[in-house]
Amino acid sequence: MSLELYLAYCAACVVLVIVPGPTVTLIVANSLTHGTRAGLINVAGTQLALAVMIGVVAVGLGAMVATMGWWFNWLKLAGAAYLVWIGIKMLRSTGQIGLPGATSRPKSFFWQGFFVLLANPKVLLLFGAFIPQFVDVSQPYFMQVVFLGLTFMAIATVFDTAYAFLAGGAGKMLSAQRVRLISRLSGLSLIGGGVWLALIRTR
Repeated sequence: MSLELYLAYCAACVVLVIVPGPTVTLIVANSLTHGTRAGLINVAGTQLALAVMIGVVAVGLGAMVATMGWWFNWLKLAGAAYLVWIGIKMLRSTGQIGLPGATSRPKSFFWQGFFVLLANPKVLLLFGAFIPQFVDVSQPYFMQVVFLGLTFMAIATVFDTAYAFLAGGAGKMLSAQRVRLISRLSGLSLIGGGVWLALIRTR
């Protein structure tokens, strides 16, 4: 891959990453309510989910979708239900900053980030359409996908971490009432995303 093409790929990754979606909504809401640490743990969970998805693309997305299409349908429904469940929890937020015991359960935040990203098969299908556009078919496919995938993960880490720090810092300056309002708006966004995900066709 030429330097020009790689820079174009990086620029496209930035555009994909900065557009707010369920993952960013989750990171921002948890950072506001529970502090920056919670958002950073969310980021770690999303990174593991990205690694799984990139692995699937590297192995062969087309073959897997053809043979396991039913699995994507079930995953879509499970992901939709999970988004709605998290959204309901955010609607019930009291708006308190640093709830007692909130940061003592990092596994909860980690798996939230993991499942919110993994549960959206559209992201996997996007990867399957996006990354191959930058692959040189005359060269070994697997390592190119891994390299491009790691680049995407690095860019996502930078921007998602920035969201966590900005939201965590803002949370310290906002009143409980405003944090509660933002949490409820985030909850409605996740519930809407879950309903949308349940209604759309996976393939």
